[in-house]
Amino acid sequence: MTAQINLKNVSVQFGDNKAVNNVNLKIDKGDIYGVIGFSGAGKSTLVRTINLLQQPSAGSVEVNGDLLFDDGKLKVSKKQLQQKRRKIGMIFQHFNLLNEETVLENVAFSLSHAGLTDNELEKKSLHLLELVGLKDKADFYPAQLSGGQQQRVAIARALANEPDILISDEATSALDPKTTNQILDLLYDLNKKLKLTVVLITHEMEAVKRVANKIAVMENGQIIERGTLREVFLHPQKDLTRQFVGGALQVRHILNNYNFDAIAPDDQLFQLVYSINDVTKSVVADLDVALDTKASILYGNVEVLSGEPIGTLAILLKLDAEKQKQAIKFLENRNVVVTKLDKGVLTND
Repeated sequence: MTAQINLKNVSVQFGDNKAVNNVNLKIDKGDIYGVIGFSGAGKSTLVRTINLLQQPSAGSVEVNGDLLFDDGKLKVSKKQLQQKRRKIGMIFQHFNLLNEETVLENVAFSLSHAGLTDNELEKKSLHLLELVGLKDKADFYPAQLSGGQQQRVAIARALANEPDILISDEATSALDPKTTNQILDLLYDLNKKLKLTVVLITHEMEAVKRVANKIAVMENGQIIERGTLREVFLHPQKDLTRQFVGGALQVRHILNNYNFDAIAPDDQLFQLVYSINDVTKSVVADLDVALDTKASILYGNVEVLSGEPIGTLAILLKLDAEKQKQAIKFLENRNVVVTKLDKGVLTND
């Protein structure tokens, strides 16, 4: 399959700082592709090279089969670039709505170049508002809407030019959890209904887990891990990914006040992440029998990831160093991803 978005050896440099460092990224048509990392990782800078709102210092940018940038130069005219950008919608953390215009007028503003009659403009704008569930708010002003409703208007506006790609740059960061889920579910529905490719930039793993099918993890301007959501979730390779994936961030909320000083030298906290489809018995009970351990379960959770139930446990084991190695091997042989938990992992110290 030819990638719809193909970034090759892309770097972005600001003075002495290389915000993006020689990154390759392919995104296929129809993906909901999550790009995740902490603040300053370079994820927003990288994704803004897709529509060349940020021109790379090096590398090439190809979108929808067209080479837009290569070898430090634009490969299309400015007018052509403007046309290409209309096929790449963007939504942001801040909604950037026109406060003195109605919701309908805010959406219609994005179609002002389209040469539509007033009736056509109103009809299309109302259709876009219907797509995002706000047709009944057409005559309202932004100040009369909730934050989630304002973001829906921003999404309708981003869809005005019938884009092939929608970039969401931390678009849910300012919203409460319930509203965040509603916006993510809307993006998922639009992905299915409109065959829209969604690029989701976020520092929140929960957002990626809810809707993405693929993921890239960024740190210090580089992609350190990528793959399908299931692959990365169940088999994280890097320490940062282990912090994001599954339990480390969830467990932190539960155990961040845990008294680590009270743990005996032979005691160790572990996080276990596994597919319930792979683990049909109580893996902790099996471990207790195999190694004569006494595991204490401090936290447990099951969630659905792309239709697959995934379990997370935090357990305390009383084991010496050699038995710890045996326990990890025992669990990993049963397709369980094991991470040692300590104060540094749980607090990002």
